[in-house]
Amino acid sequence: MLEKGLVQIYTGDGKGKTTAAFGLALRAAGQGNKVLIYQFLKPPSLDIGERFALKLGAVRIRVESLDIEWDMAESFKHPRQVAQVQVAITEVLERIAQTAEKRFYDVIILDEIVYCFSKGLAKLEDIKNIIDRKDPAVEIVLTGRGAPEELIEMADLVTEMKNIKHPLDKGQSARRGIEF
Repeated sequence: MLEKGLVQIYTGDGKGKTTAAFGLALRAAGQGNKVLIYQFLKPPSLDIGERFALKLGAVRIRVESLDIEWDMAESFKHPRQVAQVQVAITEVLERIAQTAEKRFYDVIILDEIVYCFSKGLAKLEDIKNIIDRKDPAVEIVLTGRGAPEELIEMADLVTEMKNIKHPLDKGQSARRGIEF
């Protein structure tokens, strides 16, 4: 449905990158666009409110994720697990490049792919491959902390979420329905 698809990045250390991407997905779906959200480092077992909401409603948004367990505090300490995730991400990004090229979806959101790249789990050439091969009408949204200049240069729109104050800084636990 889009005439011209752009590349967007939501990055920064502040809250709201995924939330903004899901909001855009909802808006796009409401206008009749087909939407794919692929969540990296957020396995299906993770208790995420956005997924539950989409399963309950009639909104046409497809959400997929790596089916590999990942613990943000522990997994980076295990080279075998890191290598397994790197291979899986490479394979998924190639599938998504094909999907974007054939325009199976109008909007494709790669949730946390920026973080994956900044931590060495994803390769720049794999992300660039999606952008270069996408149908001109497909919108691509990349989210995650630590967007480097190489990614920013490829984007048409970049928003940085800046953390000024957050309850987690005072020890408040993440709240169901607000932080996840």
